[in-house]
Amino acid sequence: MNSKSRYKTKQRELLLGYFETVPGKHVTAADICAYLRSREASIGQSTVYRQLESLVDEGLIKKYIIDANSPACFEYVAPDSHACGEFCFHCKCEKCGKLIHLHCEELEEIQRHLSAEHHFRLDPTRTVFYGLCEQCM
Repeated sequence: MNSKSRYKTKQRELLLGYFETVPGKHVTAADICAYLRSREASIGQSTVYRQLESLVDEGLIKKYIIDANSPACFEYVAPDSHACGEFCFHCKCEKCGKLIHLHCEELEEIQRHLSAEHHFRLDPTRTVFYGLCEQCM
């Protein structure tokens, strides 16, 4: 644990345990609450939100904010996960609202180009490409 780590509480361990079962996936707080309810875990929604923010601060999960109309999504960051030090980009279907998570080398090249040639640092946690998904085309 890093220097920002908090006390090990039952709720924190429940959340970390959940995230370890969904490596590389993006989940919302609602997804987490539904999972915990299905397991009859005694943790309230407000506690889930507090613990999520704490885990983000600690660097154990990443938070992605897509837009004002979508809930934030979270991703576990483990040493052996794809997310170790990297962020992904997102595509959002303007028709059905589907969110697609991209881990694409070409987009990383665009990020490097923007930095080197235009002295602009792209924030992949807030970068969303809008269009139509395969099913809506």
